[in-house]
This record gives sequence, C-alpha cells and structure tokens, in this order.
Amino acid sequence: MFSRITETSLRFPGIIVLLILAVLGTGIYKYNQIPVDAFPDISPVRVQVFTEAHGMAPEEIERLITYPIETTMSGLPGITQIKSTSAFGLSVVYVYFEDDIDIYFARQLVSERLTSAMAALPDLHDPPVLGPISTGLGQIFIYYLTADPEIVDTGEKELNTWLRELNDWVVKLQIQTVPGVTKVLSMGGHVLQYQARINPESLHKYGLTLADITSALRENNRNTGGQYLELGSEEHLVRGIGLIKTLDDMRDIPVKVSDGIPVLLSDVAEVSFGNEIRRGSVTHNGQEEVVSGIVLKLYGENTSEVIERLYAKIRDVQAALPEGVALHTFYEQAELVKNATGTVKQALLIGAFLVIGVLVFFLCNWRSAIIVSLALPVSALTAVLFMEKFSISANLMSLGGIAIAIGMLGDGSIVMVENIVRHLGNGRGESIFRTINRAADEVIRPIFSSIVIIMAVFLPIFTLEGTEGKMFIPLALTITFTLFGSLVYAVIGAPVLSSLLMKGQTPREPLYFRKLKDFYETLLLKACGARKLILLAALVLLAISLVTLPFIGTEFIPTLEEGSIFLGVTMAPSISLEKSTQLVMKMEQIIMGHPEVKEVLSRIGRTEPGSHPHPVNFAAI
Repeated sequence: MFSRITETSLRFPGIIVLLILAVLGTGIYKYNQIPVDAFPDISPVRVQVFTEAHGMAPEEIERLITYPIETTMSGLPGITQIKSTSAFGLSVVYVYFEDDIDIYFARQLVSERLTSAMAALPDLHDPPVLGPISTGLGQIFIYYLTADPEIVDTGEKELNTWLRELNDWVVKLQIQTVPGVTKVLSMGGHVLQYQARINPESLHKYGLTLADITSALRENNRNTGGQYLELGSEEHLVRGIGLIKTLDDMRDIPVKVSDGIPVLLSDVAEVSFGNEIRRGSVTHNGQEEVVSGIVLKLYGENTSEVIERLYAKIRDVQAALPEGVALHTFYEQAELVKNATGTVKQALLIGAFLVIGVLVFFLCNWRSAIIVSLALPVSALTAVLFMEKFSISANLMSLGGIAIAIGMLGDGSIVMVENIVRHLGNGRGESIFRTINRAADEVIRPIFSSIVIIMAVFLPIFTLEGTEGKMFIPLALTITFTLFGSLVYAVIGAPVLSSLLMKGQTPREPLYFRKLKDFYETLLLKACGARKLILLAALVLLAISLVTLPFIGTEFIPTLEEGSIFLGVTMAPSISLEKSTQLVMKMEQIIMGHPEVKEVLSRIGRTEPGSHPHPVNFAAI
C-alpha cells in the first residue's frame, strides 16, 4: 500500500507540488483566523444566575431565593454540580454542566427552568438574570474615567455620581456594541437616584401613608398612548406625557387632594438627588475614587481581535465624551497573549533555523536540505488546519506542542531523502523515477512505524478529563497533527520534490563528513568493547535522575511576567466599605512610593451583577 502511494504521487508531481503550496497558503491564512489566547480556556461549562434583593440579609437571601433556584435547577440533563453564594442583597447560583454540552444549550435549559422558579420567589425589584456568556479568562479589558471638576458641568450632581451615570448610559452602551464583547460591568462611583425623603409629621398632617406616596410616584412616572385623532385628512397621535425628567417634575407630583387643594410631593418630602447604596468602589493611586468598567469577552472569541476592535471603538467614545472627561486604559489582555504566544513563536523560529543549519551540515547537499527543511512549515501548517477544524485556539500549550515536535518533524524526511541520495549516488543507470521509487520503498515502512509509535506515546494524554484534560489535550493534539503532517510529507512530498530537484545530481560526501564518520566508527568500536562500563554509566545516570526528580519544582502553568502585580487583600469581615476604601488608599500610597510603580488601581467589593460577588472586606489591588 505504501509503495503504491509513493509511486502514484511520483506519476503526478505537479499535483503534489500544488497540494504542498495549497497547504502552505491555506495554513497561513487559517492561522490569522483562529482565536489567539494566552492559555487554553480551562473554565467549565457554567451558567450563573444572579438575583438582586436590595436590603435583604444573607440568611433571607439563602432561604427565600438561593435555595428555591438551586432546587429548581436540580435534574437538568448534563449537570455535574450546583454551587451558590448568598451575600447581602445578592444571590448567585452556579450551574455546572458536562464539558461536551454547548454553552448556549446549557443557558437555554437554565433559562427555561428559571421561569418555573419565579413563582416560588418573593416580590423582587429586579428579576433573576443569567450571567454573561463568558468564562474565568473573559476579563480582557479594564478602563476608568476621570474628569476635571473645574471644566465639567455635573448639574448639581456629585462628580463620581455624574461619571457613573456617564459610564452607564454613554460609554458602556457604546462599548457593548463591539463584536466579541458580551458585557461591560460598571464599578465605582455612585448610581444616581431621585430620592424623596419623607417627613413623617407631614404624612400624619395630611393623613397619608408610605403606600400612598409610592403609588403616586409609580402612577405619575410613565407615558401612555392614546391612539390617534383624525383632523381633516391627517392622523395625529395622542400621547400622555408623564415621565419624570427633572427634580421639579417629581416635586410637583400630586399625592392627594385636600379641600380642593392638591397636596404635592414637595409638601411631604424633600426631593433631591441621592446615591444608591453601593457594595463596591474603585480607587486610583491612593489619591481618588474613580469610575471603572470591566469588559468581558464573548465565549470563544479571539482575544486579540476583540481588543483591536475595542481600541478602535474607544477612540470614537473618547471623541464623544464631554470636555474635561478622559477614558484611560488600565489593563488589556492583548499584551499577555502577545508575550505568551510570542515566546513560543520565537522558540519555533530558533528551532527551525537550528534544524535547517544542522540539515545543511549533515546532508552535505543544499537541495536535499531544502527538501527536508520544507517538512517543518508543511507539518506545522497542517497542524494549523486541523486546529481550525477542531476549534483549538493558538495558545501557549497548542503552539508549545508544535515547538516540542519541531525536532521530530524532519526525521522521516531525512531518512527518505538520505536513502534517495544514496541510491542516486550508486548510479545503476535506471531512470530517476525508478531509483526514487525503489529507494522510497525500502524505508517507507520504518518511517511510518517510527512516526506512528511517537504519536502513540501521547495517547494516554487523551484520556485526561476535567481541568487537566482541557490544559494538555490541545498540546497532544497539535503534536499528533504535526507528526501526521510530517508523515504525509515524508511519504509523498519528499520523493516528489527529490524527483524534481535532484535531477542530474551525483551526490558525493565531502571530506569533513567522511572524517566525522571515521571518528564515529572508531568511537562506536571502543564503546562496543566496553559494553559493561557503558551500561553501568547509563544505569548510574538513570538512578541520579530518579533521585533528583522529587526535588524539581512543579507548577500548574508557567509563570508569566505581565509587568503587573495582583495583590489580594482580605480585611475584617465586619469592616464597612468606607473604611476598607480608606485602608486600600493608604496601601496604594505606600505602593506608589516605589519608583518602579507606574499606576495602581484597586477594586473593593463587587461590581454590578455579572462578576465575582466579592464582599466589601476584599480588595483586588
């Protein structure tokens, strides 16, 4: 079978050359299309359910919200486990599925089951919502807003309240339109509220209750449709305009009519701007609080491409911001991805040049070296085509698999080309086609067996499950894909290119290579004469390696130097948000005292629903 494959390919050299060029061209194109990440995404298939219940204690949250949702989710197909967190004012339920379940199908299952759970929940201001379609590595971009208080006009609002409103209704909404962004989480500043501070004495004076006030506010804060009127030959839409736009609109809301005189909200309450109770803040350089946004990447998107789109959009957002307001980038994952994959790419290039240099030196023929060297890009780009087919991203592990295999890619081609060169040097007088076919037939089975044995070594890795499987299976796959490409090239490509490039060649060994062979033959004879000593030395080296193995350090993933340091701070559980913010700002001032530090941004507590529900005693600096 193998000899027939080689014989057939030799009969159609033009087609084989076109196929090699197609692999090279398509592989380069596909490499620019596949997602690029720092690491394989080891996050499980998980759907989060966030429920806000303002003011409720964790005990009530757990009993009235978290437990009913957990119970309802039990029994969904493919579920592996259910976890939950009940904090002050927030419930988070994590539903984990098996790895082979599509994330969108999992979200559909949870959404359908959540609808049936609504009846068991208490009256809530906001219904439960599903978390963003992202993973633990989805936080790819963090920015913050600053403003010059002497330039901007906040309209009687506190500066950070005004900035938070600007972020929520302008910046955030525009960034969320970027393809590949699933959600933007706001943090820091204060959420603006229109507050009515009720005077109990005035309520008693006019015979009102809090229910009367809330009912009046609800009924007088909406627009209604009134169909249309026909006037002449035209239709005129009828609208009831009642949506509150200003504080004066709110003050003028009637809550009761007493003796023909309307009692307005301003008669029983002080109406003003206020701030929603918050459970998180953001500080910068130990000097000020700022408003920040965390951009989450959509599941499966190309990190680098999404960040490029973000930068393009941010230029438009910055141009649309009011004078005196600036948007600053604090963190973006593209640099990490670039450094991680760049290290592997550099290793690949260095390894390729070294292999080519060794090939030229030992094959003693530049045409032979070219044929064998082509095995490297052909095999690597074959792996890229398979990576695109199986949705494997280009990351430290998958590219690392190609880097590991780089030294083995030319083995089969070396054996093939070297045997072809030997037969051509013997010069039997037959055609080059028959000579190459006969030379290939001699070594094709050993080549096939040796490469398949190497591929079989990685079979146990494919049995890994869970986190370790997600981490190392991409590496094993890319090594297998690359070796498969090298096998096909050695069996088909190398003989065909040899028939085209080696015509009229009578290869001869140069003097330096004959000297090396003589030296090796002398060394081999001496080693054969001291077999026991060589075996003993090998056993001693093996024993030394086994003894020293436990003392080698181990880690889950390689250490990456991003140029940034993450500092997690846990304070007393009962600490208030204001006090924790003060402590963190003092820490930032100490950190900024080091000349190597460029900038410090700290997140204290939690963002709006959609991320980790950290308590106010936790800070990420």
